[in-house]
Amino acid sequence: MDGLGGGPKCGAPWKRMSKETATKRAQATGRNLLDVPYGDGEGEKLDIYFPEAVSEALPFLVFFHGGYWQSGSKDSSAFMVSPLTAQGVAVVIVAYDIAPKGTLDQMVDQVTQSIVFVQKQYPGNQGIYLCGHSAGAHLAAMMLLANWTKRGVRPNLKGFFLVSGIYDLEPVMHTSENAPLLTTLEDAQRNSPQWRLKTSPTQPVDPACHILVTVGQHDSPEFHRQSREFYQTLRRGGWKASFEELHDVDHFETLWNLTQKDYVLTQGDAGSSPGLGRSHMPRSN
Repeated sequence: MDGLGGGPKCGAPWKRMSKETATKRAQATGRNLLDVPYGDGEGEKLDIYFPEAVSEALPFLVFFHGGYWQSGSKDSSAFMVSPLTAQGVAVVIVAYDIAPKGTLDQMVDQVTQSIVFVQKQYPGNQGIYLCGHSAGAHLAAMMLLANWTKRGVRPNLKGFFLVSGIYDLEPVMHTSENAPLLTTLEDAQRNSPQWRLKTSPTQPVDPACHILVTVGQHDSPEFHRQSREFYQTLRRGGWKASFEELHDVDHFETLWNLTQKDYVLTQGDAGSSPGLGRSHMPRSN
């Protein structure tokens, strides 16, 4: 993206993995339910991957893919399933209508619907953790502002993993990536968690819910700026947030590291914060 960029290295191994290979690897890890409708739209589907020991009280990690809101698919985003299901975590990969078919408002609404669906289908869950990469991190962050009362359910949100995200959409308006999005200033502000939390502070629904904001060492300066400023806005607003710069990785390798068993999202400092399955988030900076 002009002005945002993805860093100097774009050859992360997951980018070379075909959709079929990623899907087959995830399907081989255990039980799964594919193309489950969470809404009435053709693109409103999700995949659920279960650990071997299935119970009604599992933690769920819900993942939203990136692609600058106009590319990417749930069918090529299941490569991180194995290390999480091995720890007893159910993984949900969500599809949403990317541009130009879907608008930013529609994408945010669909992501909200998907979380409502998971909560209603698995009301005994041990916690729902949202994870998104790049544009997916933006969509996950927008859930901090969701009106759950209007949806008739309060999801059991326990944590957010925001990986190399975009939280201020105004710079997007001045890039070539805006062509299929057709974002106006009003659209950008309405769908910018950074702008909305800064101008109209929202109190955390659950003070124990932990938000981890991460950025790759070799991400572009704009991703660094946005990640750091969003983290600072969260802290000033009373949210339980931490910030992590991931050593020696670029914008895409941060996502590839989700497949590594010793990665920050699957292991950390025990006791420092609420855990995901048997793993823990790192301590706050």
